[in-house]
Amino acid sequence: MTSPNLIIFYVKDPAESTPFYKDLLGREPAFASPTFVAFALDNGFNLGLWRRSSVEPQPSAIGNRGELGFMVEGEGAVEKHYKEWKARGLPIAQELTTMDFGPTFVVLDPDGHRLRVCEPDK
Repeated sequence: MTSPNLIIFYVKDPAESTPFYKDLLGREPAFASPTFVAFALDNGFNLGLWRRSSVEPQPSAIGNRGELGFMVEGEGAVEKHYKEWKARGLPIAQELTTMDFGPTFVVLDPDGHRLRVCEPDK
């Protein structure tokens, strides 16, 4: 069976988005070119940043039609991340709140992609 191991965000310019993700993820890219940057994550998953103008076939629309989720475990872990990310000055799209699946908040990357922090599904 094949399992997904890469999510790609279409970005205006990978060179502009890379510092944001280096800081957020606390790591250097595993691969970098003028049109594509990839970050290898500890869980075997990879995050790619692809220059929007070079994507083939071209996307029919852009915007925040999805989210990259960061599920964090531990008592108060979501609130801790919220305080840390807010202190970094990350743009908050959804303040810390409790929804039917638990505490959560959303920040935006430089291209407006939604990054949600929440607890793991139980």
